[in-house]
Amino acid sequence: QVQLVESGGGLVQAGGSLRLSCAASGRTFSSYAMGWFRQAPGKERKFVAAINWGGGSTYYEDSTKGRFTISRDNAKNTVYLQMNSLKPEDTAVYYCAASRSYFGASDKRYNYWGQGTQVTVSS
Repeated sequence: QVQLVESGGGLVQAGGSLRLSCAASGRTFSSYAMGWFRQAPGKERKFVAAINWGGGSTYYEDSTKGRFTISRDNAKNTVYLQMNSLKPEDTAVYYCAASRSYFGASDKRYNYWGQGTQVTVSS
């Protein structure tokens, strides 16, 4: 199993930037593909970005392409989400997730989840 802890959320003005981190426990972090998802109040959880086991492949939801960058440091057991040019519609709780066997956008295929970190973008 793996435990995930997100950090880095906060309040930022539109156009600003934040970097989220997700620290994973255990010694097998490189065995997991990682994803970021977000859930706005009253809405379903949605895919944001994913990165494969070695970090060589990434995948983004259309509205985040060119603004968000997912990366990972397997030596530090951490995955990051750099968010630039933030918009009010990016406001949500952001979750990281891990999967041993799946790299993609379906939240149902991820086995482990963090507790989430709040991102609020003011206009």
